Amino acid sequence: MADLSTTIHKLKLKNPVLTASGTFGYGVEFDDFLDVSMLGGIVVKGTTIHPRQGNQYPRMAETASGMLNSVGLQNKGAKYFASDIYPVLTKYNTNILVNVSGSTIEEYISCAEIINELDHISGIELNISCPNVKEGGMAFGTSCASIDAVVSAVRSVYNKTMIVKLSPNVTDIGELAKAAVSGGADGLSLINTLLGMAINAETRKPVLATVTGGLSGPAIKPVALRMVWEVAKAVNVPIIGIGGIMNATDAIEFFLAGASAIQVGTANYIDPLITLKIIDGIDSYLNRHNYSSISNIVGELQM
Repeated sequence: MADLSTTIHKLKLKNPVLTASGTFGYGVEFDDFLDVSMLGGIVVKGTTIHPRQGNQYPRMAETASGMLNSVGLQNKGAKYFASDIYPVLTKYNTNILVNVSGSTIEEYISCAEIINELDHISGIELNISCPNVKEGGMAFGTSCASIDAVVSAVRSVYNKTMIVKLSPNVTDIGELAKAAVSGGADGLSLINTLLGMAINAETRKPVLATVTGGLSGPAIKPVALRMVWEVAKAVNVPIIGIGGIMNATDAIEFFLAGASAIQVGTANYIDPLITLKIIDGIDSYLNRHNYSSISNIVGELQM
């Protein structure tokens, strides 16, 4: 078996396969299907300082080669996570990351401070695709200045690994990646969902209650690959590739583009065992091509 281990800042991953926030719950939902500890890590669902009810239904819709969602970060808040969810997660022998979200910089800071006190949490994934309510609702991740502001603020209170999750709904992903690294990001994960919508032609109404939502699944993979490749050329920090990864071949493509690890999202809804199948497929690819380690193919796209 090839060496599948990889490193994301201080995180030692036994393999490069993680689960994407919002698609794997808190991990315990998959206990009946697989041993979660066999994964390189999991990113638990988005967590905010205050409880959130989420958006109105319907908030998910199937699309061609993908799905739309507008769940709205439904969760019971960071304090509930620390008191009720975290104790259950300590049973896992793998990296647990918490996706941290907020509507103001102060909310990001308060949430990160609570997570910082939890020993078994390996790091956070900072979701900067959230709307900044103090700036008219524009997402934090759409300007270099706002990225630097929120990342720097969280960096000042969080002392473990901080991954910043980049939004694809921007003009120059490379420049925004530089801003995140300048603010103190230890690594980057990309991409988050693309903004899209669906319409019911018979009713002449939007399918989602929020009209628009985040598009994920195979349809976005070419965009995600391109952005990972661009960011890998722009910054020198580890990258976690996300977007339409449905099998091991998809994962290999992200490694070649410059990712050191990947997250599996929408595919978990189709096959709860897909992560283990992808791990096996990566190992098979490395052995077939006589590579001894996953690091042998990271960024090795032949131009």
